[in-house]
Amino acid sequence: MLVAKNKALTINQGGLGSLLNRIQTLFVGMLKIWSIPIVLMLSIASGFTTYYGLSHFIVPWIALVITIAIQSIIVICSLEIAGIHWKANRLRYLSVLLSLSVAIMASITFSYFKFYEVSQSSNIRISRINDMRKAGNDYLDSILLIKSDILKELNKELEKATTDVSQAYFGTHSQVPAAYKNMVGEGAFWRHYNERYQIKKIQFDQMDKEFHQLDEHIRMLQTSLNHLTVDTEKNILNAIVGVQEVQLQFNKIATRSGHTVPQAPVLMTYDQFSQDVTPSFAMWTDFSLFAFACAAMVDFFTFLLSYRLETTAPGPLSEHEQELVFECLRQFSEFRINENDELEMVIEKSDLERARRYSDWSRMFAVGFLLSRGFLRKIDERSVEFAPNLYPLIAERMGAKLRQIKAESLAASKADNNQVSDE
Repeated sequence: MLVAKNKALTINQGGLGSLLNRIQTLFVGMLKIWSIPIVLMLSIASGFTTYYGLSHFIVPWIALVITIAIQSIIVICSLEIAGIHWKANRLRYLSVLLSLSVAIMASITFSYFKFYEVSQSSNIRISRINDMRKAGNDYLDSILLIKSDILKELNKELEKATTDVSQAYFGTHSQVPAAYKNMVGEGAFWRHYNERYQIKKIQFDQMDKEFHQLDEHIRMLQTSLNHLTVDTEKNILNAIVGVQEVQLQFNKIATRSGHTVPQAPVLMTYDQFSQDVTPSFAMWTDFSLFAFACAAMVDFFTFLLSYRLETTAPGPLSEHEQELVFECLRQFSEFRINENDELEMVIEKSDLERARRYSDWSRMFAVGFLLSRGFLRKIDERSVEFAPNLYPLIAERMGAKLRQIKAESLAASKADNNQVSDE
């Protein structure tokens, strides 16, 4: 009874382990399959951003061709470099690495423009508003300085006219004839200076009235500039109209007073304000680390997943090919586990084989065949390592051989038992 329970427990445990192993194998296989559409989607995403940036510098159809070439080079070189070892072929390794580096740099460079536009859109909007405010405020500051000079001149002239009138009334003016010195009264001399004073006062009052009107236009312009973030389209229009009104009003005052008028700013329209940023290499001067990281991240993931996809062979081996490969690989004798945790074997002839003039054509054919199919990777001139997809094939063949040996052993044991029984 106890033996039966132990046997049942062993069977159940074996069945559970087998089930878990199948689930794990299925999960790993699904991940490998799922990696293929992910790589394609990443390439399409990176290709879109690359094409967007590239199309602003060259003809669109040429940009499309170059973009396809760039993304193809990234995927192909990522797959190829995963199967190349530095010691195996340095020139090929460097050429593939150089091609991959150039393609990734080109992709990141032109993808950066799109990510810059997206990530910096709010900053660009704020920058444009600040530029408009600065241009408007600088213009108003120059106007206020000239306005202050004009008022100082008018005040000085009015004060002089007031002093002349007062001195003419009391007869103390320097221009009063000696006979009328210190004579108080409103004589002809006083009336002359009083008339000049009244003219200056009228001019001052008129200028003050015009400056009050100008101040109202300035106030409306400043209000529009301060509220550009609220109702941008309306306030940009108001700001443009405000600049024109201020310019027209102030130019008349300044010209009449003999002052040079400042250059009025040309504010951008709402269409210019809301248009997208045109990619240019000036974006690199205002470098955005976030935009660069996003552009690099897409190409890095494309490279990483493509690199990992190299573990899948281009196609399965037929039954006859598997048998041929298994029998030829069995003829090698030097194996070890290398630093990549893969099974490595020496493909050169041993000293004994050289002495015997052994022909290794068949097994070298198998090595070349497996290298071309992606089941082996070249380490250096004298050794190769197993790719992960070769282990299941060898395990299946070894299992078949073991089952065959076991079946032959059982058959021989039965034959012996039958012979003993007959005797």
